[in-house]
Amino acid sequence: MDKQIELQQWKEIADADLTHADKSSKNFWPVSYAIVCFHCQQAVEKYLKWFLVLHDIEPPKTHDLAELVKLCEPMEPKFSSILDKCSVLTKYAVRFRYPHEYPVEKQDMDIALEYAKTIRHFFHTLFPEQFEELKLD
Repeated sequence: MDKQIELQQWKEIADADLTHADKSSKNFWPVSYAIVCFHCQQAVEKYLKWFLVLHDIEPPKTHDLAELVKLCEPMEPKFSSILDKCSVLTKYAVRFRYPHEYPVEKQDMDIALEYAKTIRHFFHTLFPEQFEELKLD
């Protein structure tokens, strides 16, 4: 696959996840906090994998955002600034998607959205030509 097409696909899917999370948090009732958090985690995962592909690194099959950040840091040390937020978001990849796990509350959703939007802005700041400002409500 052409690298530019692959990069575009990673970004488009990530933006779709974040847009869906944002709109779902405002327009659906009742709001599924866990689903919104899941889409926030998925968006950030894809943004990080976009960066790895940009640097000709095959993204590993992992949902651990901290692991992905650590793979990105050697190329761009500024990634250390999002490590804590990524560590928080990682738990929404799988753990909360099954019964008998910890409940996800509105405050968890609000934090997940804030973190995902902050990380998206981080990418916009580093790569303004590839990551135009995402218009969220």
